[in-house]
Amino acid sequence: MSELTKNVQPLQDFNWDEFENGTVANISKEELDKAYDETLNKVADHQVVEGKVISVDKKEVVVNIGYKSDGIIPAGEFRYNPDLKEGDVVEVYVETAEDKKGQLVLSHKKARLSQAWDRVNEALEAQEIVQGYIKCRTKGGMIVDVFGIEAFLPGSQIDVHPIRDYDQFVGKTMEFKIVKINQEFRNVVVSHKALIEQELEAQKQEIISRLEKGQILEGTVKNITSYGVFVDLGGVDGLIHITDLSWGRIDDPKKVVELDQKINVVILDFDEEKKRIALGLKQLTPHPWDALDANLKVGDHIKGKVVVIADYGAFVEVQPGVEGLIHVSEMSWSQHLRSAQEFLKVGDEVEAVILTLDREERKMSLGIKQLKEDPWEAIEVKYPVGSKHTAKVRNFTNFGVFVELEEGVDGLIHISDLSWTKKVKHPSEFTKVGEQIDVVVLDIDKENRRLSLGHKQLEDNPWDAFEEKYTVGSVHTGKITEVLEKGAVVSLEENVEGFATPKHLVKEDGSQAQQGEELEFKVIEFNKDSKRIILSHSRTFEDAQREEKRATRKAAAPKKSDAPKIENVAASTTLGDLDVLANLKAQMEKGE
Repeated sequence: MSELTKNVQPLQDFNWDEFENGTVANISKEELDKAYDETLNKVADHQVVEGKVISVDKKEVVVNIGYKSDGIIPAGEFRYNPDLKEGDVVEVYVETAEDKKGQLVLSHKKARLSQAWDRVNEALEAQEIVQGYIKCRTKGGMIVDVFGIEAFLPGSQIDVHPIRDYDQFVGKTMEFKIVKINQEFRNVVVSHKALIEQELEAQKQEIISRLEKGQILEGTVKNITSYGVFVDLGGVDGLIHITDLSWGRIDDPKKVVELDQKINVVILDFDEEKKRIALGLKQLTPHPWDALDANLKVGDHIKGKVVVIADYGAFVEVQPGVEGLIHVSEMSWSQHLRSAQEFLKVGDEVEAVILTLDREERKMSLGIKQLKEDPWEAIEVKYPVGSKHTAKVRNFTNFGVFVELEEGVDGLIHISDLSWTKKVKHPSEFTKVGEQIDVVVLDIDKENRRLSLGHKQLEDNPWDAFEEKYTVGSVHTGKITEVLEKGAVVSLEENVEGFATPKHLVKEDGSQAQQGEELEFKVIEFNKDSKRIILSHSRTFEDAQREEKRATRKAAAPKKSDAPKIENVAASTTLGDLDVLANLKAQMEKGE
């Protein structure tokens, strides 16, 4: 009996005897249609009913809801359920019981949507596992069909392992857990990872409870970062820090391992509470220091490659996993504070001398300046006192100039030894850093590796000649080059300078001499030892004026007679001179 006729009930007034004898009365078509319609379900538009799947193919699904015709639904509405088969009961939405062609129009998608929001909220509240169909990729994850609602599956929630190919999941039906719902915007977030984590949690506890330090396990490289490698130990992850990947220095873990590579690792430490496991890879191989040549000793020459460089020095790898440090002070005999980058760079192949070697502490210090002769060993021979050289200005201090004669040989020119004549306030007035300057060696301090140098000593002391030229009272032409609070600096010939106080800068018209003026100056003081010349412009006209006044007064004074002279003499004598006066008087009278 077909699905359409199994529920048909016999008419109450039908005479079967007449039907069998062929004498049954004729029944009208209207009566037959009415009788047939009464055997069918009453179907109203826009309601959700259950129907049975009659057939399934790639394009469509035929569903019977007990109506006079079956409904045809596109197979695409059942993509979320790849296991759909004939005989399954599904919910359908009646769009219309009869279209223009008299066809029943059904929708499975709308039936799901009409109740989807309630079902999603119920699943979240009950922590129910739901099925979803992954429709496509989107930014940061996937779009999943859950009860007809498009939910978001973040990429981080697909699996416990990082996913590198999202496309492999498109078109799959998987189980999910609803983890978040935004009621305002009707957004749903699902997770497949949450289901896996629940299963793995018990597994992790079991694995961690069996862990022991020093235990060797096999794992799979799960993720590679700049600071290390995460390894899956079969449900629980451990980290190999970059320093535990290799005995030698590495800047990229990808040079040692690859993703999905199976490797053996040793457990270095673990925190059962925090579920952190520290793993090591290099510990499975012997330490390179154990294989270092037993004959190596302090003083030997060794070759290596610069692997790390800092301001204070460079680390040189002499063999994989064995490094030595060349401190910046061992790179040059020079005493100047310099950076290691001025001498070496990463990747340089260098030869060095072993300075210290501690096999127990696994430390080695190296030097490269020792490959050259120490210039101070024969300093007296190459730079004897009195010898003249050309040096390079390195830097200044308030008291002098530091110069370099060659790498490792430095000297100081004291500010007082720069010039015989010019008073230098700061060395930067005399020279510049980086310039060449001629010097003469004045003294050698071998113990402190310093030379005392002079520049002015390259010439004879001009103050011997100045002593004869700039005598006190001599007049010279000078130019005021600087005016100070206590006076002015005056430039004379031969680049020698003198000094005049303000009272000696008053000009004949009463005004004060200014900077840049060229005037006559009289030497009023000369000191060879202190190299000081005191000058006066005022004296050049004041002394002449005094002489003129003195001459004028002398010419204007009346001539004095002899008598007054005698009287003056007598007045200036004492009583002891009376005999002399008496004799003088007698002589005068005799003459008369």
